[in-house]
Amino acid sequence: MEKIALVFPGIGYHTDKPLLYYSKKLAVKYGYRTIDVSYTGFPSGVKGDAEKMEQCFYLALDQTETLLKEENLIDAKILVLAKSIGTAVAAAYIKNHRLQADFLYYTPVEQTFSFVEKKSGIVFTGTADPWVTTDQVISACDDRNMPLTVIPEANHSLETGEVQNDLEILQQVMEESEAYIKGVSREIER
Repeated sequence: MEKIALVFPGIGYHTDKPLLYYSKKLAVKYGYRTIDVSYTGFPSGVKGDAEKMEQCFYLALDQTETLLKEENLIDAKILVLAKSIGTAVAAAYIKNHRLQADFLYYTPVEQTFSFVEKKSGIVFTGTADPWVTTDQVISACDDRNMPLTVIPEANHSLETGEVQNDLEILQQVMEESEAYIKGVSREIER
């Protein structure tokens, strides 16, 4: 069974930024072939504008459909590495195609959870994330029995503005990410 890691970025948080860059390296370490999903054409001024956020979601979902059209994902072991709006796009794509996937949700937006019905991965969020409240994420994770790591004072990039602290956060998040990837990879070997 082929192992494929689908990498869904955020609006301004691309796949070469730390959370996705290092989680991709971890996926490769455990035998996954990575596919970066990319999208373009977003309007400006999205934060705080529900209509523009919805527009971005559908733009990204349409572009994802086109990009992944030729991939055989039905017979693959899928790992999703997703950030911000990419968490909603990934969750919708997986649900729409009735695929099974394991998820790393980095700073999900509220819309993400409308596509997640049960435990499907692990979640990371920060208490200073301006895109979603911590209470919204905690409640959604509790309702779906999803493991959640809340980083105090961290923003939407899981950063605090203090470089050494941010590096410690990144290390913690990657250690938890690796443990998750290693665990779901072992399930294949059984």
